[in-house]
Amino acid sequence: MSKNCLICNRIKQIKNNANKFFVKELKTGYVVIGDHQTYKGYTLFLCKLHKSELHQLTGQDRDIFLHEMAIVAEATNNAFKPDKMNYELLGNTDEHMHWHLFPRRKEDQKAHTAIWAINKENRSQKPSDEELQELKSKLLVELDKLLR
Repeated sequence: MSKNCLICNRIKQIKNNANKFFVKELKTGYVVIGDHQTYKGYTLFLCKLHKSELHQLTGQDRDIFLHEMAIVAEATNNAFKPDKMNYELLGNTDEHMHWHLFPRRKEDQKAHTAIWAINKENRSQKPSDEELQELKSKLLVELDKLLR
């Protein structure tokens, strides 16, 4: 864990039961609903280890991390029924591996534009507490089905 890392701090909140976006712990990471829900069902998968690159994980840890990310993506797809899923593992700002899983729909604003190219104010819709609970519940049901 790194003191100045946003993702490490989010994980610390999860461990302290203080992250309301937390959905489920997996072997290599934590599933959370995104703080902003401009794209309904936006989900993140946070790596448990403070690493910035896939090649920094051991072969087995990398394989499990990628496999679990695919499960999280499938659960997100099943829960929110998008037309397309966008996957991003960037790390230019937060140097701690975390996948962004964006369910995209044909009716999205600028549907054929990368998420980060859209004005930040136009992608900053926070869910109400009720909406957040509904999103978490739908995703958890689908994760549990796939992890049986």
